[in-house]
Amino acid sequence: MTEPPQTVEPTPGPGDPAPSTLETGGPTPGGPAAAGRPPQSPAAVRRRATLAGTAVSVLLIIAIVFGSRLLRDFDSALLPYAVATVFLAFGVAYRYTVWVSAPGARRLFRQGRRSFFSVANFRRAPTALPKMIATYLGFQKFLGARSHARWAAHQLVFWGCLLAAAITFPLTWGWFTFTSSTGSGPGYEMRIWGFKVIGFDSLGVLGWLMFHGLDIAAVLVIAGASFFLWRRMKDRGAITGQRFAYDLVPLICLIVISVTGLLLTFSSIFLHGGGYEFLAVLHMVSVVFTLIYIPFGKFFHIVQRPAAVGMQLFKYTSRRTDEQVLACRRCHEPIDTAPYVENLQGTMRDLDLGFDTWAEYCPRCKRVLRGNAYLDQVKKGFK
Repeated sequence: MTEPPQTVEPTPGPGDPAPSTLETGGPTPGGPAAAGRPPQSPAAVRRRATLAGTAVSVLLIIAIVFGSRLLRDFDSALLPYAVATVFLAFGVAYRYTVWVSAPGARRLFRQGRRSFFSVANFRRAPTALPKMIATYLGFQKFLGARSHARWAAHQLVFWGCLLAAAITFPLTWGWFTFTSSTGSGPGYEMRIWGFKVIGFDSLGVLGWLMFHGLDIAAVLVIAGASFFLWRRMKDRGAITGQRFAYDLVPLICLIVISVTGLLLTFSSIFLHGGGYEFLAVLHMVSVVFTLIYIPFGKFFHIVQRPAAVGMQLFKYTSRRTDEQVLACRRCHEPIDTAPYVENLQGTMRDLDLGFDTWAEYCPRCKRVLRGNAYLDQVKKGFK
């Protein structure tokens, strides 16, 4: 597309056409109605987050007690893991409450929740929500646009961690139990909350999968995490911006947990239990540290990601309806639907950024306008 000779500034001048309904209908930037409600003080946010974390932790403890049939099915050897999950629940609830208290995240969360529970959206596109969950959360197709190798590695880590969590957490809480149905085996029964779900032969294929599910998860995680660790050591772009505690520690924790878990199986099968106690303690320490680290490190994006599904659903459903598609004020190319642009402008007003008008320009024109401003205001001063 050929660039027009003139440059239109983001702020309309006296000779510009009348502003759009988005500009006239919304509150002025920084005004009292911009944020929807007065901003909360940091102390108030911390109090709400602490109450939320405490409530979630208490609910989890109650669920553990009653889910394990008043601790009859609770394994005391797994107590450190159970305590770590309680701290995990507190940390996730605390951090999530703090996150959604920020103006931008609060608007994202509210709009996503409104789209998620909208009956009208379900009627217009009944398959949209399952599709978003499968593609955005499950298979994370957006990562494939960056690199197929990174997408594959992320899938290995994701499904490996999901499988490990699905096995470990219920066992730790005493919700799942495996008991011998014949006294000496090989028949076993899997019970959930005391109710028999399935019986299986421990020497069969199903039995092998039941007792080695964590080993399978460990192999998946090691493959994916090793690729990311290798990339962190070789890729110049990754090396430039990485931080040890934020980028490397999570990968090291995943590898240590997986390797020590596999070594426990190796010790019990090939070494007749040699070194098992030391490996068990090392594995427990690594798992407990990682669970406590999750809410306050890079792994917190696991908790944040589902909240973005509602926003993706909002964008998808608004594009399928007859909503007005706004055009760029400079090149007149379509940008997005009016509700989406209005939501973006509202977020900018909430944050008191003062440049919500820029939302009505396409990314290309934003770059051109910034470049022209640099040439006019900065570069001309250097001869």
